[in-house]
Amino acid sequence: MTRVSDLDTPAVTIDLDVVEANIKRAQDILDAQGIANRPHIKTHKIPALAKKQIAAGAVGITCQKLGEVEVFADAGAADDILLTYNIIGESKTERLAALIKRLKRLAVVLDNEVVARGLSDAAKRYGVDIRFLIECDTGYGRNGVQSPQAALDLAQATMKMPGLQFEGLMTFPTAKPETRQYLERALQLLKGAGIPVPVVSGGGSPSLKSVADFPFLTEYRAGTYIYNDVMQVTAGAATWDDCALRVRATVVSCPTQDRVIFDAGSKVMTYEQYYAKGFGRIVEYPDAEVTGFSEEHGNADFSKSAKKPQIGEVVSIIPNHCCVVTNMMDEVYGIRGDRVEEVFPVAARGKVR
Repeated sequence: MTRVSDLDTPAVTIDLDVVEANIKRAQDILDAQGIANRPHIKTHKIPALAKKQIAAGAVGITCQKLGEVEVFADAGAADDILLTYNIIGESKTERLAALIKRLKRLAVVLDNEVVARGLSDAAKRYGVDIRFLIECDTGYGRNGVQSPQAALDLAQATMKMPGLQFEGLMTFPTAKPETRQYLERALQLLKGAGIPVPVVSGGGSPSLKSVADFPFLTEYRAGTYIYNDVMQVTAGAATWDDCALRVRATVVSCPTQDRVIFDAGSKVMTYEQYYAKGFGRIVEYPDAEVTGFSEEHGNADFSKSAKKPQIGEVVSIIPNHCCVVTNMMDEVYGIRGDRVEEVFPVAARGKVR
């Protein structure tokens, strides 16, 4: 069995003990509230880890793109999948129809009539029924209908279209009080119109601990929690000990007393910051700051660190956003202690269509 110290760098490792503890913690939180767990696989993109999540109690999985659904369906990782993205164009609706015929349940989301009409046409063309949720913009400013009334209007319009089955509402993230007010009003309007809403889907790892504030949710879609990262710790959703994913990198140069260069640049790490400071945490040198990247070089400032690394030393870096790092790797190494237990191909890497 390979030792972790024998891995060539840069390499991405996941501590399997931490992964399994993270999976259990999230499942326990949702079980305690009677909310179904539908984890988002865009964080790991690995069918074997989805199987671990389902074995722990998840009802199914969430995917962001059709390519991810195809990979996980081929692997037999799940037969109940929610695809949380507007599907547009004949090539995509043809793939969607083929997947609906293969899986026990596949639902999509939509937030406009153009997408709905395309799905309805595909349902007729391929002889399938397409389940869908209406995406609601409850404050994030991305996709989603803009008001509870708009949710009702779209539900009423789409329910008249052949081949479409309205199943409920979806939002991301589930956090602010405005989110609760929006969804409660939308549910009130739909109930008043006599429209059943079997599914109310919330999401987001940072707000997982406050899921009890949204008792009307029927399912929850968190993704990052399985690994955690600097953003999750900064948000108070995890501790450093809960961070399973590390980028192992070798110090290749110390051009000045305070500047250190390591061999993991922007093709391994991520420039995403959100509310985090810097671009990652060096585990062995927590007072150092990762200041930026070029393609193959990571740059760190050690001016505030009493200890300095040596050229040739391997350091472990927790990235700001683990999901982006995953999508740049062909494989990640599942470790326990100082041993590599399993090598996981990132099967859905690059599946963005």
